[in-house]
Amino acid sequence: MSTILEGRPRTASARLPRPVPRGAAPGGAVVRGALVVGCLLVVAFWWSGTPAAAGATPGGAATGAGELAGLLAAFLVCAQLLLIGRVPWFERAVGFDRLVAWHRSLGTSVVLLVLTHVALMVVGGALLDRQTPWGEAVSILTTQPEMVSAFVGTGLFVLVGATSARLARRVLSYEAWFVVHLSVYVGIYLTFGHQIAAGAHFVADPVARAVWTALYLATAAALLTWRVLVPLLAHRRMLLRVEHVVPEAPGVVSVWLQGRAVDELEARGGQFVLLRFLVRGHLTTAHPYSLSMVPTAHRLRVTVAALGDHSADVARLRTGTRVLVEGPFGRFTADAARGHRSLLVAGGAGIGPIRALAQELVARGHDVVVVHRAHDVAGLALGRELTGVPGLRYLALPGRRAQLGYDPLDREHLAAAVPDIAGRDVFVCGPESMTAAVVDVARALGVPRRAIHHEELSLA
Repeated sequence: MSTILEGRPRTASARLPRPVPRGAAPGGAVVRGALVVGCLLVVAFWWSGTPAAAGATPGGAATGAGELAGLLAAFLVCAQLLLIGRVPWFERAVGFDRLVAWHRSLGTSVVLLVLTHVALMVVGGALLDRQTPWGEAVSILTTQPEMVSAFVGTGLFVLVGATSARLARRVLSYEAWFVVHLSVYVGIYLTFGHQIAAGAHFVADPVARAVWTALYLATAAALLTWRVLVPLLAHRRMLLRVEHVVPEAPGVVSVWLQGRAVDELEARGGQFVLLRFLVRGHLTTAHPYSLSMVPTAHRLRVTVAALGDHSADVARLRTGTRVLVEGPFGRFTADAARGHRSLLVAGGAGIGPIRALAQELVARGHDVVVVHRAHDVAGLALGRELTGVPGLRYLALPGRRAQLGYDPLDREHLAAAVPDIAGRDVFVCGPESMTAAVVDVARALGVPRRAIHHEELSLA
């Protein structure tokens, strides 16, 4: 067992990363602005290549609008991929949780634009050719180049969009969702040929074809660089392997990883990494796991709760299993603190990042209070590491609300436990419902919105 002050095996000391000044990273406004500018350039490109007479008839207007919808969808799918392409600048500027949220929103927009493109092209063509929409659809499918592949690609886009809906994500396991999600790359490949071979704005314009192709190649290069090449190079440098797996609580284990120059990740308390264990059953997916201590020169640790098939299997990993790591990611760090007093609220698997964050805040000399919720005493994973630490007050709150007869995190009880909460930064990590409740209580107790910090850990 280690305490938060030790926070690491005695064989190596942790090197805390240098603080990043607030405001040093560009905000999300820059990324949003780039997306808007890109869309405006696509509209300008469409406008310059569309004959003025196209809007003279309903069929021509519908076809022109359909072409615009297709171009915007084709541009936004590249932006969508770049947002979750592990590009460091995007992650530092926006934060990984917001990038994932924007990726989801853009995914919905892309699917709707693709369907709009198909519908308008069919309806517009039917009006121009004076035949039924069904007859026009068959004609387009059988006469236009690369149309069958585009049809299959469109179907894959719709499938991915449907399985990314909130209801579907609740039903599907992460592993099943991930496999389906991978098919979007096949869909992009199948529809790209149709864009170049049949797109009215590309057929007769070699410069436009070259620029559009360069956009897709640059996107592919970014994905291969940051999602494949960089993790492989990091693995070659660090040679991370599972050192041992330690049970922390029922359904919760800590996985210790050992390697070389691990502290060169410059990971911060509160951040997470994507781990791909190179063993059967884990090879195909990289899962996000929060660090539960600041990495040392040779070790890092993640604490995992058995919330799905993959996380449950983590407990059975063997010593020596090789690991690919991506990251670190996230802005749920000590740099977000606006003062030198902090309240950290953890529930469930959220104790991992809270423990690591507490380590860094204590090392900076902050006054830290950790509130730890669990269903029972046995569920207080890592709690022993937080007790008896100078500068840190640890409040364990075990017990189900039905058994206690009250909610330990409601306004009355949280105010009694932490009377000076209004003057503290509040960091909260745990189940979505608990996080939302704590945020509401903190606001009601006078904590400014800018002093409340939480971050979603999900790729789905």
